Amino acid sequence: MIIRHTELKKMEQLYEDAGNQLVVLYGREGCDKEAFIRIFCKGKKFFYYRARRASQQEQCMQFGREIEKQYELSLTKYNYNEFFNRIRSGSASKLVVIIDEFQFIAKRDDEFFKAVLKLKAKKLYPGPVLIILASSSVAWVEQELGERLGDGMKKVNETLKLDDLKFIDMVRSYPEYSVSDCVKAYGILGGVSSYMNRWNSKKDIRTNVCKHILSPNGYLFAEAERFIGSELRELAIYDTILAAIAAGHHKLNDLFNETGFSRAKISVYMKNLAAFEVIEKVNSFETGGWENAQKGIYQIRSNYVNFWFRFVYPHLSDLYMMAPEQFYDTYIAGELDDYMNRYFVQVCTEYLELLNMVDKLPIRIHKAGTWVGKTGNIDIIAQDSARNNLIGLCNWSKPQLTYGMCEKLFDTMKKARLKAEHFYLFSAKSFDQRLLDEAKEDKRLVLVDMTQL
Repeated sequence: MIIRHTELKKMEQLYEDAGNQLVVLYGREGCDKEAFIRIFCKGKKFFYYRARRASQQEQCMQFGREIEKQYELSLTKYNYNEFFNRIRSGSASKLVVIIDEFQFIAKRDDEFFKAVLKLKAKKLYPGPVLIILASSSVAWVEQELGERLGDGMKKVNETLKLDDLKFIDMVRSYPEYSVSDCVKAYGILGGVSSYMNRWNSKKDIRTNVCKHILSPNGYLFAEAERFIGSELRELAIYDTILAAIAAGHHKLNDLFNETGFSRAKISVYMKNLAAFEVIEKVNSFETGGWENAQKGIYQIRSNYVNFWFRFVYPHLSDLYMMAPEQFYDTYIAGELDDYMNRYFVQVCTEYLELLNMVDKLPIRIHKAGTWVGKTGNIDIIAQDSARNNLIGLCNWSKPQLTYGMCEKLFDTMKKARLKAEHFYLFSAKSFDQRLLDEAKEDKRLVLVDMTQL
């Protein structure tokens, strides 16, 4: 199992701090929040309550029953002030109080937050306490919690998000895989830890896809739509929009023509998908060539959702009629390399970020991004605070990264009105001889093959 050492260290620091602390811990479904909590609570006195999708009265009854069960007592009043009055660590040690999926309580009961703040202020249980409010509703925490808490938000000591894991975490977790296989697994799964924990790196990519994604009893078989439907309704509309984006319709007008929905309707549903971190708008890096950049480009942000709607959703009938291996060979194998180009760019960007952290780049990166042009793209633009640029060109699917590709890059940079003194050229396979010769003479060019990643 993948362990989030950085976040655990932060939580341990909060636990060791004097006084009471209030933490909001959240991440998308699949971030293994519950496993993280179990690891953190090991060896500590704690009370854990998992909130239900229930009415205000039913929630209170369930909470109270768990207080009675853990502390072997009888309650005369069923309210949150009373609950937090009766919890105990049984020693001088700090008590950890975890309310998981707390949004199910907070949405219906204003008294809950009032009691939490009283608990933090030592007006209820007097002993030292670390309160963890945990949630898998990213959109709710980021967009509604502040309004719901109001001034009480100032009492929150830490807001800790369990983000998707990085590519380097996948490399460390899959020691049996080559870098190439790790890139493929990353492009399919993303950094969702629960997906990664189910994947068997002792088996090849095809075997894992067939077992976990294409088999009806596979862990990820219905995961894309289950994930979307966990908080969003009207799946018929969301699926239609996502299928259109996955098929290459990346602009609002293209989606209007493809789906038949009104532009206003599409905008509303796209906003919901973005809040849920399923899609994102691609904003080109700001350069002087704005007139040559494409605007209003959208893409599916979630790697696995993108994979499902690109390869599986359009052929759903065959999914049920073909053997998984036949489906993979028919619809996925021949297109997978083209699909991976985008994710190879992400991997190369992360590589540059790591070099930047240890001061191994010719500039100190202040910000980075990409540029989507009308006639060509720039994979990576990294810039320092003095606006010196480092450009990255990434080749995944072609047999070689060629000097001709570099010449096309230089032409695109002119249209973007962009200049640079440093070029990092990444290739998954090899470089042509002319480029190898040029790199020996031109010190601006740094060639990175995939084994170096």
